[in-house]
Amino acid sequence: MASKPKTIFFSAAAILILAQALVFSCKKEKSEIDYGMQGYPHEVGKILVNKCATSGCHNDKSKEAAGGVSFESWDKMFEGSRSGAIVIPYRPDLSTLIYYTNSYTEFGSIQLTPKMPIGSDKLTCGEIKTLYDWIKNGAPNSDGSIKFADNPSRKKFYVSNQGCDMVYVFDAASMLAMRAQTVGKIPGYVEAPHFIKVSPDNQYWYVSFLGAGVFQKYRVSDNSFVSEANIGFGSWNTFVLTSDGKFAYLVDWSSNGKIKKVQTDSMIVKNTLGGLNWSHGSAINSTDDTLYVTSQISNYIFKIPTDFSNVDFIVLDGTSFPNNGSILDPHEVLISPDNSKYFVTCQKSNEIKVVSRSNDQVLATIPVGTYPQEMAVAPSKNYLFVSCMEDLTTFPGKRGSVYVIDYNTNSIVAKVHTGHQPHGIMVDETHGRVYITNRNVTTGGPAPHHASLCSGRNGNVTAIDLNTLQLISDFKAEVSVDPYGYSITH
Repeated sequence: MASKPKTIFFSAAAILILAQALVFSCKKEKSEIDYGMQGYPHEVGKILVNKCATSGCHNDKSKEAAGGVSFESWDKMFEGSRSGAIVIPYRPDLSTLIYYTNSYTEFGSIQLTPKMPIGSDKLTCGEIKTLYDWIKNGAPNSDGSIKFADNPSRKKFYVSNQGCDMVYVFDAASMLAMRAQTVGKIPGYVEAPHFIKVSPDNQYWYVSFLGAGVFQKYRVSDNSFVSEANIGFGSWNTFVLTSDGKFAYLVDWSSNGKIKKVQTDSMIVKNTLGGLNWSHGSAINSTDDTLYVTSQISNYIFKIPTDFSNVDFIVLDGTSFPNNGSILDPHEVLISPDNSKYFVTCQKSNEIKVVSRSNDQVLATIPVGTYPQEMAVAPSKNYLFVSCMEDLTTFPGKRGSVYVIDYNTNSIVAKVHTGHQPHGIMVDETHGRVYITNRNVTTGGPAPHHASLCSGRNGNVTAIDLNTLQLISDFKAEVSVDPYGYSITH
């Protein structure tokens, strides 16, 4: 007789364990996508890869129709967009990724449209918190590496925004904003960082303020605050550093202006010179024993020994006597690379004065556009670049121009429109570019891409190709309000 098949019985507990194992197995299988392959931390990758790097949106194939942004990988994201960086490590409050995805006031008031992801449900509060906290912690990749932290000595340039107490730090190679540092002493009070300079050894950068009685020092390597000098009340406009970086001379722009000498290692004021009529622009000679300081409402500049033992007047208009009327209104002074002469921008007479250092006689007068301000030189090309901030005639219908002058022949070789109200100029011969800060503070300029954390209109940074002297058309990086001060590593 055939045997009956055996019946196998499972206890209820065994069935429950088996069911849980199956469910766990399914969940594990679904979460096995390795976002680390794209360089993202897992939870961040789940959002950016699945909801942003999709067909028709921010993947490699579609990015040209989506602002030039690809989220296919962490490296692709840090190539930025046509408007510059979309993530600035440690600054979710300045990252457009948050602006375009955030719908919740706890993560910031700047909320741009169209809200991303387009055509899908908005990101949840938890997803925005994941992105926000990730950027706040440096936006690391899956290995914990922070972008731009691999090479502290990389070439950088700096833009201080005096309308928002902010300094943007750009990576010169990619021209992307790599960091942003809030500066100043009093939170919530705009102190107007006006001027910025990198030390000769590239270890520190310094910033002065129109509305603060301090002079601040930060590290180049990580932008951390080091110390500050208490320099007292003043409209602290420009300053120069000695060739060894041991001293700074700060200039107060007022009717009874003054100069403060600060020892930079201790950040202690060592000496003060007062009684200077509207002192403004400044330069120091190669032997660090003579200062040249402009008197901005006058026909002259000051020539001052660095021990402040006396003050000489260099009259620039061909007359014999200093005149405190608004005649030439010298704004800035710059010494030539070979130290044989110096250049002075005269914002009232719209010209550059070329002056011999040996006898302080005017060698040439070069007419330029309206309201010439800042200067920079490219020694490899013998070029002097001059920003003419309020020029309305060189490029009709536009405000501002940059004049390029051959400083050996004193001849104008090019004129470039770089943006609305160009001001700061930085020459980068390493990458063959000249960076321009465009203030954009008056009406008639381009509408900013987005609102600012402060009141006022955002400005921008553009660049000239040093070889062609043409504007680089695909670079225009929006920064904060009134980009004014500027510097570049050596």
